[in-house]
Amino acid sequence: MYLNGQQLTTNLHFQDHAESCIPVQVYYQNVHKDIGFIENYTLYFIKVNNTFYNRNTHVFLSRPGY
Repeated sequence: MYLNGQQLTTNLHFQDHAESCIPVQVYYQNVHKDIGFIENYTLYFIKVNNTFYNRNTHVFLSRPGY
């Protein structure tokens, strides 16, 4: 179970969210960039709403119930 606003950092976090269709919120330098479902993920990028976000420069938060 993930808490609303919990930061996602591991492949397991991203896999759980992708498989369970739990939305994620994307931030870059404390600025909201996007919210949606994970379409794909690798060691370096997370794809949300057909956009690739770098895992090293963006922050991903869990948004269950959004």
